[in-house]
Amino acid sequence: GASPKAIMGIFVVQGAYIGIVGTLVGTVLGVLLALNVSDIIQGIESLLKMQFLNPDVYFISDLPSQLLLDDVLVISGTALIMSLLATLYPAWRASKVQPAEALRYE
Repeated sequence: GASPKAIMGIFVVQGAYIGIVGTLVGTVLGVLLALNVSDIIQGIESLLKMQFLNPDVYFISDLPSQLLLDDVLVISGTALIMSLLATLYPAWRASKVQPAEALRYE
């Protein structure tokens, strides 16, 4: 009984919610990883009881991870915009589907 506009709105809101949550979780995890990369590598090596990255080749402990707020904001903003744009086409397609036709083949 919902109108095509209401169906499209539901899909857009759900897609936006998923995009916002995914962007927030990804940003937080990315920042935490960037700030603790050397500790994480050491933890993996001690957990596996083997040298994961050869220090003669990979200077991961000597490489600082420089976290720039502008970069984080640009990447997070781009991810959010892309996720919101990605909801539009499926929402538009869903609004064009006739419910009786969709249920006929279920």
